Amino acid sequence: MLFSVTSVVLIFTPGPDIIYVMTRGVAQGRKAALAAAAGFSLGNFVHIFFAVVGLSALLASSARAFQLVKYAGALYLIYLGIRMFRSKTELAGGGGLKPLQGRTIFWQSILANILNPKVAVFFLAFFPQFLDPQRGSLVLQMLLLGTLFVVLTMVCFGLVGFCSGWIGGWLREKPAVGGRLGQMAGSVLVLLGLRLAWPDAR
Repeated sequence: MLFSVTSVVLIFTPGPDIIYVMTRGVAQGRKAALAAAAGFSLGNFVHIFFAVVGLSALLASSARAFQLVKYAGALYLIYLGIRMFRSKTELAGGGGLKPLQGRTIFWQSILANILNPKVAVFFLAFFPQFLDPQRGSLVLQMLLLGTLFVVLTMVCFGLVGFCSGWIGGWLREKPAVGGRLGQMAGSVLVLLGLRLAWPDAR
């Protein structure tokens, strides 16, 4: 119970992942946001695997490796932001951006999650607080807690995606705003990428 409550609080804490989901929802609709939510949620399984096999510990102990992954993730977000910003040419009758294929957004979100080293360090620091050697295999406990965390993330992000998609639909009905959602959303992702690349953003 404590793990679930703590996880939900942390999941809703503003970060690159939840901001990305909101941005997709506002700019491209509910389906795009839900695809992003699923990608970020399932991408956590990669970090869980890294934590189990010890790669997360290596990343946390190596400043150079941490920085390399962080900069790669920042550049990827900037790239996605620029693409979204430039997609203003794909507006259809002022009705908003034509949504990217859900599969594309899904895989983009998984990659963005994997390239965020803070997620790897988070799992390494957070999960051990709830492991008990007397309850059996620590690896199995880690996998079970990880699966629960992924499910909670999917539910929370799904809720955020649904709400942001609704807000985006409402904004697209406003002529002064609807045609600029792509530019606004792209700018948010670019700024988010720049923030992640900032030297103190560890």
